[in-house]
Amino acid sequence: MSDRPRYDLAALRTRLDGIRLEDNPALVRQKSRDFYWYSPILKRQLDAVAADLVAYPASQDDVVRVLEACAELAIPVTPRGAGTGNYGQAMPLAGGVVLDLSGMDRVLDIAPGRVVAQAGALLADIDAATRATGQELRLSPSTYRTASIGGFIAGGSGGVGSIMWGGLRDLGNILGLTVVTMERQPRVLRLTGEEVGKVAHAYGTNGIITEVTMPLAPAYGWLEAIIGFDDFGRACSYANALGEQDALAKKLVSVVAAPVPQLYFLRHRPFLPDGKHVVLAMVDVLAADAFAAFTTRHGGEFLFRSDLVPAERRAGLPPIYELAWNHTTLRALRVDPAITYLQTLYPFPHQLDLVARLHARLGAEVPAHLEFVRFDGKVTCFGLPLVQFTTEERLEEIIAIHEEMGAVVFNPHRYTLEEGGMKQTDAVQLAFKREADPAGLLNPGKMIGWENPDFDLASGRLYLFQGLA
Repeated sequence: MSDRPRYDLAALRTRLDGIRLEDNPALVRQKSRDFYWYSPILKRQLDAVAADLVAYPASQDDVVRVLEACAELAIPVTPRGAGTGNYGQAMPLAGGVVLDLSGMDRVLDIAPGRVVAQAGALLADIDAATRATGQELRLSPSTYRTASIGGFIAGGSGGVGSIMWGGLRDLGNILGLTVVTMERQPRVLRLTGEEVGKVAHAYGTNGIITEVTMPLAPAYGWLEAIIGFDDFGRACSYANALGEQDALAKKLVSVVAAPVPQLYFLRHRPFLPDGKHVVLAMVDVLAADAFAAFTTRHGGEFLFRSDLVPAERRAGLPPIYELAWNHTTLRALRVDPAITYLQTLYPFPHQLDLVARLHARLGAEVPAHLEFVRFDGKVTCFGLPLVQFTTEERLEEIIAIHEEMGAVVFNPHRYTLEEGGMKQTDAVQLAFKREADPAGLLNPGKMIGWENPDFDLASGRLYLFQGLA
């Protein structure tokens, strides 16, 4: 990365007159970073990464101008939303221009069942607008209050809401995308149906998302709850069964093994007795009685219920989803910087058995954190277990143990699409890359299938976002 070419930035500034640009080294460095430091390996590998310039388009026409100029001058472009990703997705390995889309933040249209927004619109702002019509987004990351919709689609996979709606890879969870190509004469493409899979979770390597159309769900009042169990296995069984209750509308079902909640959920600590494994849940408030009956039937103890806790005690508490998904890792890191994490999948139908066996073997070193989801129509769970990091060698051993025991690992300590196991590159993806970015200037270094012609596209591993061939 240190021997990257020098780019003709003076010529670029001339071509982009009227578009806001930033070359202050401290500010450029800040905009060249995401949450890569969740991984000690990525922190070592990527800490020196920085762009040469940040461009702030205010419209799709500005995006076209930036990409046209950079294509002519052979300057790489790395798109950035809010920078809340965890794998170096938005970090410019080859320098060049960071394209900060945060200024394109308007909600353009709301109709029954769908919303159209610019890529830089924050998820919370979209929801605020759609809730006025009795609707809300189906899915969001735990960084809901700070993440952009374009960044979520380009770098995310699912999250809060996945227990009802699956993930972003599932047809129907992204209705349409407007994408600008990286060519000397950029084109504006409209992708719908299966075509959105060319760009979803592709880190902006094959087009810049400028506008999105997302489906909406009815807006519920969400009851937030923490349910305690003395036995980890019973907590998992309850969570799995809750996920299978189709008549109970849910947005979140998570399991966090003790002592993680007690050590790291600091503002909720008064509600968390020592030794309790917890289930975090968001359930339709109108189903509160049914939810309570179901919980009692399964031996759960309500430690916190947002509808029963007085307002003065709720003041200052983060929303429950900010204890879940990768916010669990973030809260642990704030207390113990030696913590890191994994991303795993426990395949249906033996997920509970696999979770129990892994917890018995590694639970002290790798305390369990499960997120229950609807995956291909079945309820199962992803894992984001915490890891007390010691060495890179031990981390690789822990990953190998998971894989040997049957868990699928989506490695968050890799910055390429393929190595992390999220996005499969295949002939269709590469053909679209050649069409949309013929010189390979979009976020270079993130797609092995493009960089290495000998890469095995047909490897037998499981990818979350399967190829389109």
